[in-house]
Amino acid sequence: MIIEQLITSFISTAAFGIIFNAQKDSLIKCGIVGMSGWFIYVVMTNFGVDAVPASLAGSFVVALISQTFARLYKTPIIIFNVAGIIPLVPGGLAYDAMRNFVENDYNLAISLAVKAGLISGAIALGLVFSEVINQLIRKAKLPPKVYKRSRL
Repeated sequence: MIIEQLITSFISTAAFGIIFNAQKDSLIKCGIVGMSGWFIYVVMTNFGVDAVPASLAGSFVVALISQTFARLYKTPIIIFNVAGIIPLVPGGLAYDAMRNFVENDYNLAISLAVKAGLISGAIALGLVFSEVINQLIRKAKLPPKVYKRSRL
């Protein structure tokens, strides 16, 4: 079952890379990024972790691999990030929330909408945390700047 999900997430991510006009040689890499994030999400939810922290961890992994691929292949990171988070986006949950609003089931609709919003926020936080950690590591590796005092 997990193999089918990984294959499907790879194909959907690579297909979104086509829609996003990614270069042909980066489509497989986009698929790997999305598949990796989805793998983390599925494993965590199978172990009983809620969808919000699982989405946070999945998007964090997507961002880490995206940064690595961007450096290795000298490609903009946005191509891997945007395509890679596609499997994690709670589109079905948002659809169910809207459907329940239309059907006047407001309690369930609000609950689903809040969950979709939390998952979306977790995805954004995962991407941001990864970038912050990347910047901290880069700054730690750079030698400190030496400032010369100017005489007045």
